[in-house]
Amino acid sequence: MDLKNTAYDAIVVGSGPNGLAAAITMQQQGLSVLLIEGKDTIGGGLRTAELTLPGFHHDICSAIHPMAIASPFFASLPLRQHGLEFIQPGLPAAHPFDDGTAAFLSRSLEETAEALGPDLQAYFDLIGPLVRDWEKLVGNILSPLKFPEHPLLLAGFGFKALQSAEMISKRFSTEKARGLWAGMTAHSIQPLSNLATAAIGMVLSAVGHVHGWPVPKGGSQNVADALAAHFVSLGGEIQTGWMLKSLDELPKAKSVLLDLTPKQLLKLAPDKFSALYKWQLGRYRYGMGVFKVDWALSSPIPFTAEECRRAGTVHLGNTFGETARTEQQTARNIHAEKPFVLLAQSSVFDDSRAPEGKHTAWAYCHVPNGSVKDMTEAIEKQVERFAPGFRDTILAKHTMNTAEIESYNPNYIGGDINGGIIDLGQLYTRPALRISPYRTSAKGIYICSSSTPPGGGVHGMCGYYAAKQALSDIFNLKTPNLNSNDS
Repeated sequence: MDLKNTAYDAIVVGSGPNGLAAAITMQQQGLSVLLIEGKDTIGGGLRTAELTLPGFHHDICSAIHPMAIASPFFASLPLRQHGLEFIQPGLPAAHPFDDGTAAFLSRSLEETAEALGPDLQAYFDLIGPLVRDWEKLVGNILSPLKFPEHPLLLAGFGFKALQSAEMISKRFSTEKARGLWAGMTAHSIQPLSNLATAAIGMVLSAVGHVHGWPVPKGGSQNVADALAAHFVSLGGEIQTGWMLKSLDELPKAKSVLLDLTPKQLLKLAPDKFSALYKWQLGRYRYGMGVFKVDWALSSPIPFTAEECRRAGTVHLGNTFGETARTEQQTARNIHAEKPFVLLAQSSVFDDSRAPEGKHTAWAYCHVPNGSVKDMTEAIEKQVERFAPGFRDTILAKHTMNTAEIESYNPNYIGGDINGGIIDLGQLYTRPALRISPYRTSAKGIYICSSSTPPGGGVHGMCGYYAAKQALSDIFNLKTPNLNSNDS
């Protein structure tokens, strides 16, 4: 097909979860939609490959998917009919300590709280209300700033969520509870002293109790494949292997939705935006990067704490103080000697990931944006610290520094997997201060990446809301509500 001479209602550039969500939302309205992907396979951060040895399937970026299963948009789609199956680990997450014990996040709020002993009530008071009211609040938590259907409930959540992780940690009296909290909040990829770092810890903890932290059977690529299959079943069209150098290369379209970050927008369309909008995009801030290691293993990781052997995700940071210190060092462009390490061991629960009796594991630590320092030794020391004998199980490994991560996915500027730091200054004003964060200054051009609210994570909500805006602006169409709080 001669794409250059074909006209579309909408073109979506980028096939990460947000690009796919935007494309599906537009296609659901019966429009003609083309989805363009620069790489040869769709998925963005949702790809799985044999990075180490034949038969060992590794998730290249995202591996654990609490926000995918919690996403109102994904829940509205028949993805299971397209082959997507989630597997729940025995425990969503665990956090080991040097004394051989571990704190853990269970599907049960009560079990998690009771294991924290003296901090049982403090944990209930912090996470319990969000678990109880999750279905009423999710429409506001995973959305742009808008008037809430339940303002008092949202205010109660916001009062705690807008505090720093460090401030909230003072609610706990034990190192066990504080350490568990540190691991949850370190997903914010910023110093734990920053305001609003409590939000990610609260949300991830609550989602763990409400929905779990599952792994997609066979790998994260299957999430992208299911979304793409649904898009095509609706009549959508996908073109891979087309890395745009300019938006002028695109076929004619009434609307263009870009699953890209501000730096890429400025590169692809330097003359299409107003001076003010370009100035705002130029001021957009990216956060810390990641250094990642994938291992092919002869056996499961021999964690000392039994809870860690049962968990899909393991946070390696020891105490709150140690985790907070290393995250602060990284934010100051210092490579931590004992970095906080986020580790996933999907093959323990999904035997399709590796040959019989063998395993895979995936881990990353935070590093200064743009760092090319090899952190393999530091990461492996952290794993060995809590799992003596780990190194004896390694059959092969594959590493990616921030430059290689950005080369793999251009959205990961300097290794920033969140599409820009999600601190208080960019929580709702990403990528620019506008009435709608999804509209650019150019008519018909929208941004639908994680550089828009609600930010990073595999949930597709940025793409959904960007498409919703485009449908209203360009086509005078209103999308069906995902839930009672989607207005």
